[in-house]
Order: sequence, then structure tokens, then C-alpha cells
Amino acid sequence: MNALRQFVMDKRFNWFITGLIIFNAILIGLETFPNIYEDYHHYFVVIDIIILIIFALEVILKIMVLRKSFFSNPWNIFDLVIVLGSVILYSTPFVSVLRIFRVLRVFRTITVIPTLRRIVAALFMAVPTISSVLLIMLIIFYVYAILGTSFYGDIAPEYFGDIFLSFVTLFQIFTLESWASGIFRPIFAEEPWSWLYFLSFIVIATFIMINLIVGEIVNNAQKITDDIEEDTDEIKEDTNEIKELRKEIREIKEMLQDK
Repeated sequence: MNALRQFVMDKRFNWFITGLIIFNAILIGLETFPNIYEDYHHYFVVIDIIILIIFALEVILKIMVLRKSFFSNPWNIFDLVIVLGSVILYSTPFVSVLRIFRVLRVFRTITVIPTLRRIVAALFMAVPTISSVLLIMLIIFYVYAILGTSFYGDIAPEYFGDIFLSFVTLFQIFTLESWASGIFRPIFAEEPWSWLYFLSFIVIATFIMINLIVGEIVNNAQKITDDIEEDTDEIKEDTNEIKELRKEIREIKEMLQDK
């Protein structure tokens, strides 16, 4: 069992699985080209089955080694659901669902690369704050949508004809996609003071709010990194203490042997 644990927990095994996930992702991408997929359909199917078998064996080995602790890690459960779903649905008529599971295998890259797991964890930790920011953004969108409909509904009805169109227009402005030439300048030609409306919305919604979200995610990522460093320092201290104890035990043994 110790040999099996060393094999499963070895970095080389982890990198092999990572490489296999990346290869599987490339394979799924190549299947979107009809000419390639039709010419090599048999090879695609065989390789996909081999990859799925290896993924299934990996999960089984991890369960054998980790046992109950395997299910305490959400990432392991995520791997188990994807692999189990792929195995169950492989020979069923639910092809569309199977394709979803096959594409979801790409997400297993997150589970095997610690830095990616850290970023995703930081994102989930920021969800409460992001929800509050999104609520503020919704209020800002709503206020500006009403103002846009009131001020520019007659000038540009295709953009601000009603509150729904105003929301769609504001979202386009929010993404900074062709807002100046497509939306702003025609209205600015009719209403010179419209620049206050557009620029204030961009500064508040795009720059300030997005920076709040990004800042929260970065702060959480830094917290996770600090926690990992603290745990690493504790492990190093424990290791040093163990080394010192071993050294003292060796000295005591030598003293006893001399006597």
C-alpha cells in the first residue's frame, strides 16, 4: 500500500495526468473539424476510450490510497463526478450529455494544478463581496437606463427606446465595444451635454466597479498564498525539530555505546 501511495502521490504521476488532460482537450478541439474527425473517427474513439480508462483508474487508485479523506476534498469529488458521468453515459443514447461531460474533463486541469486551484478558491471566496458589487451595479444600470430612456429615447430610439433597450445599450457601453462611434457620437451630435452621461457611467460602472471585483479576488488570492506559506513554515519548523531530535537520539546512542 505504501508503494501504491508513493506512486499515486508522485509528482511525475500528477504531471502525466496533467499532460493527458491537455492532450484530451486538444483531441476534443480537433473533433470540431469535420474533415479531420470523419477521416480519423475510429482513432478518435479508441484514444478517447483509453483516456477515459486511465482517468477511471486514477480515481480508483486515489480512492484506494486516500479512502475517506478522498471525499473530504471537493476537487476529488469533482473529478469523480466527471469520470463517473463519462463512464455511465458512454454506451447510452444520451450523446449530448456525454459530450458535456467530455468537455468538462478539460476543467480537470484546475484540479491537478495547485495555482489554478488557488485562483478558483479565491474567486469563490470573493462571491459574497462580488454579489454586493453586482447589486450596486444593477442599481447603477437601472438608474442610468431610466435616464437614458428619458433623455435620448427620441434621439436614438434604437438604443434608448425603452428601458430594456437601454439596458442592452448600457451593457455594450460597459464592455467598451464600439460605444463611441456606434452610440455616443450620433447622440453627441444632437445633444452636446450627453458626454456627461456616457463618461460618468463608464467611470462608475466599468472602471470603479470592475476594479472592486478584481481587487477582492486578488486580496483573497493573497490570503490563500499567505496561509499556504504559514503552513509551509510550520511544516519546516516541525521537520527541523524532528531532525534535531534524531540528532540527539544518535548522540545518546553513541554515548551509551562508548560506555
